[in-house]
Amino acid sequence: MINIEVNGRTVQAEPNEMLLKALRRAGINIPTLCNMDGLPPSGACRMCVVEVEGQRALVPSCAFPVFEGMKVKTHSNRTIEARRTIIELLLADHPTDCFYCERNGNCQLQALAEELGVRSRRYSGQKDICKIDSSGESIVRDSSKCVLCGKCVRVCEEVQGVACLDFISRGSKTVIGTAFNEGMNVSSCVNCGQCVAACPTGALTAKSHVQRVINALEDPEMHVVVQHAPAVSVSIGEEFDLPMGTDAMGVMHAAMRRLGFDRVFDTSFSADLTIMEEGTELVSRIKNGGALPMFTSCSPGWIKFVETFYPDFIPNLSTCKSPQQMLGAVIKSYYAEKNNLDPKKIFSVSVMPCTAKKFEANRPEMGREGYQDIDAVLTTRELSQLIKMYGLDLKKLQPEAADTPFGLRSTAGKLFGASGGVMEAAVRSAYFLLTGNELAELKIEAVRGIDGMKEAHLDINGLKVGVAVVNSLSNARKLLDMIKAGEKSDIQFIEVMTCPGGCVGGGGQPYGTNVDKIKARMQSLYNIDAGETLRVSHKNADVNQLYAEYLVEPNSEKSHELLHTHYHERETLT
Repeated sequence: MINIEVNGRTVQAEPNEMLLKALRRAGINIPTLCNMDGLPPSGACRMCVVEVEGQRALVPSCAFPVFEGMKVKTHSNRTIEARRTIIELLLADHPTDCFYCERNGNCQLQALAEELGVRSRRYSGQKDICKIDSSGESIVRDSSKCVLCGKCVRVCEEVQGVACLDFISRGSKTVIGTAFNEGMNVSSCVNCGQCVAACPTGALTAKSHVQRVINALEDPEMHVVVQHAPAVSVSIGEEFDLPMGTDAMGVMHAAMRRLGFDRVFDTSFSADLTIMEEGTELVSRIKNGGALPMFTSCSPGWIKFVETFYPDFIPNLSTCKSPQQMLGAVIKSYYAEKNNLDPKKIFSVSVMPCTAKKFEANRPEMGREGYQDIDAVLTTRELSQLIKMYGLDLKKLQPEAADTPFGLRSTAGKLFGASGGVMEAAVRSAYFLLTGNELAELKIEAVRGIDGMKEAHLDINGLKVGVAVVNSLSNARKLLDMIKAGEKSDIQFIEVMTCPGGCVGGGGQPYGTNVDKIKARMQSLYNIDAGETLRVSHKNADVNQLYAEYLVEPNSEKSHELLHTHYHERETLT
């Protein structure tokens, strides 16, 4: 450790670490618009400038390494005036429709203007007139609100390995856009929404389905059902000032019923169903020489990534639909028949931590007979908005259970919300399918946690099975390249989650998601798994009843008709 002087007092810092990190660790808040934890500094926004003795110019603390004896002033008149001027210049060319912006009240530019006391417009600039790009199924782009911080570019390229967005033109004409500045629908975007989560303003937002759901709830002829993904219950509480990682499942069910939903189902039920189908598919491929390694197909951003960048691996994708789509298909078939309902009169809503689920729900493969399996997808943020719009507060509701027949779930299904959870659930049931016995220890530590790539090698009754777990698409790209190079030949099954940490870090989760929140949400899922008795998918009685009454058995003809699909190569502008 070395000592530096900050505002007249001594602060300890790691040798050669960036000054911003040391200042924040010491409890000194330095504003920034472009800094991203875990990535090298870009120094683009200059909001974090400080005075360092011996330096004539102000220095960006995010990109300036500490040294022994350094003397720093973080909030001198000079630094405050510099930061205020940056905000004023950004606002000179920024739309003033804050009341109508999705990020109103949760906008970093707005917050910095408040913090720095910007109360009048000193500069006036010509407003850029930008056409709003709503061509994609999941993401809306409004370049007039862009502050050129570059966060979306960096997360898309460095974290996700997609590089859909980049800087276009030079100087004062610089904008951020797609290839040839065309619509998001023809770009290489995989709809993951990590750019939306990273954007400090309203330049990138998720395409809202809130009004679509409200209209359905108000229609007396529609039977409106809702399902919620495993990760939603451990994150939505943050929107209502509950502690990080709080499992709000029961009170969320209560809120959904008060919103007017006719049935409340748990997507973790169909996660168990996915395990039965996917586990059987894996065992069949291993025994019968199918395409290996087999990749999970739960994450729609990952599926589109393969279709776009690695079409040679399409045969390696599991043919199973995601849990969202499986439950959507079963609701409009088995559930409709059992309750004498016309599938066209069922409005099926899913609540997901993921913006790519909006794209997935609209894929032509995900419907039949003129209707889609899922009619609307709400992100965690959108469900929170809807609950607040109807005057409800999760802290004031009593917990309620989900509805049958799709309310019972194992904790294995609940683990789908965390990176490694699909793998852990699959291994538990695959072991049973292969041996007829339960794993002695259900917790598989090797696939847990937030590491980008994890591996485990299992011996199941003499059968050697290698598994890998990947989260974020840049890591998926590395793994696919290794497989193409002939490496990793000992891996038979691979789980890929598009977003860092898995669904708990999805692009539709509450704004301000960071590593600490991802860890807290993940730990909550692990606690649920440790604290309940039904911990394996193949023992879910309602799933087994569904097979007995309707689907016959995993991978049956009926199962393939409803629960499986196919994928295809995509051409995009890159």
